[in-house]
Amino acid sequence: MCDDLPAELTTERLHLRRWRPSDAEEYRGLWAERDVRARRRIDADGRPTVEEIRGWLTENPLAADAGLGLLPIEVRATGEFIGYCGLTVGQATFDEPEIAYELAARAHGQGYATEAARAVVEAAARTGRRRLWATVREWNTASFRVLEKVGFERSERVDEDPERGDSIWMTRVLAQPLA
Repeated sequence: MCDDLPAELTTERLHLRRWRPSDAEEYRGLWAERDVRARRRIDADGRPTVEEIRGWLTENPLAADAGLGLLPIEVRATGEFIGYCGLTVGQATFDEPEIAYELAARAHGQGYATEAARAVVEAAARTGRRRLWATVREWNTASFRVLEKVGFERSERVDEDPERGDSIWMTRVLAQPLA
């Protein structure tokens, strides 16, 4: 059995922490910016609303299972919310979870996704996990670059989706800490 992912991580420029109800508006902003091919976007009725998201954050702070979850990313120097990064079961398992991240457009191109993903990968290795997964739509070149920078490689698995673009499975074997 693997240990829990820490609820907070700090890097040189970033702080990954627990969700707060006050994150709802910024988190909804991520939904609004998503590519039209993304599965979860703001619908024609304007849902989810900020209040619905605030409810999610209060009831279940984006943790699908105990010990996993998506952590909001703040810029340490300013406290600005810029996205999230963490581990989720998604289409994988608790012991071999998926890494997931999403950053606001204003934070793109500054290395923040790579920095946050590297911190999550290193923390995952300390939990005793042996492998991580990621699924990336074939058109998402920026996510491929981030994953490659933190040591992920393409697997043989591809989930076909002619409407939204195929999902490419990436994997990362984790080095085990010395006992």
